[in-house]
Amino acid sequence: MTEPVRRAAVLGHPIGHSKSPLLHRAAYEYLGFHCTYDAVDVPEEDAAAFAAALRNPAPGDPLWAGLSVTMPLKAALVPSMDDLTETAAALGVLNTVTFEYTAGGVVLTGHNTDVTGIVRALEHAGSRTAPRIAVLGAGGTACAAVAAAARLDAVAVDVYARGFRAAADGTVAVQAAGSRTGTSVSLHPWEEAAAACAAADVVISTLPPRAADPLAESLAAAAGDRTGAVLLDAAYDPWPSRIARAWEEAGGRIVPGQEMLLYQAVEQVRLFAGDKFRDEAAVINVMCDAVGAPRR
Repeated sequence: MTEPVRRAAVLGHPIGHSKSPLLHRAAYEYLGFHCTYDAVDVPEEDAAAFAAALRNPAPGDPLWAGLSVTMPLKAALVPSMDDLTETAAALGVLNTVTFEYTAGGVVLTGHNTDVTGIVRALEHAGSRTAPRIAVLGAGGTACAAVAAAARLDAVAVDVYARGFRAAADGTVAVQAAGSRTGTSVSLHPWEEAAAACAAADVVISTLPPRAADPLAESLAAAAGDRTGAVLLDAAYDPWPSRIARAWEEAGGRIVPGQEMLLYQAVEQVRLFAGDKFRDEAAVINVMCDAVGAPRR
């Protein structure tokens, strides 16, 4: 019997730049997992309606295997879930949705694989143990960075932003993420970011593409010798970013957002493909080939 085709997609707005389709399609082909994977543009105001439509697929449509979720939907889709993993619930943001088809209907579960993506990307770069971490930005990816800091046994986490998003209970989202994952988070105005980058062991920029550009000039003046320090820039288009160039010129190590994207996507493939998933190292390598990254 022919195995039915499933479907998956990455959701966001805008979404045309996403490399997720390249990564997932390469992994599915290697695994023999019969699943399509597309990029779907969903503005934040349409998130609830899109999620509702997932529960009523048209007759004959392939069943969903899963969704990857990026900005600005990571918090917007949380209320539409039937269940959340412990990490997604603690952070109040998700980046992955899985589907369970039952007699009573479709069960949507929200996951957050960004945390694993950040941790593995920094470990691959040889980040120091128990680092002092500065996070740039205060959105959904910043919450994941705070949780990642906990897994890395960070001695301190300082968050720098122009404004701080509130969690559902009215608290500051990044601080709530810290309290729920055992990490103390200090909030700072954006004007202090350049000086912080000059002192931190690890800087995680969670800002959208080009949003950190104005910081690059200040960083170049303030950074001094950044040898041994690591910058993970979650933005990967264009690459290298201006802040990444400034960091590298100061002697620091840079980790492109593509590294984080790769490792979080591996976890998504594991969730979507189920029993089809095998040989993680080989899956990572075919995904690297798909985006022109060095094999591991």
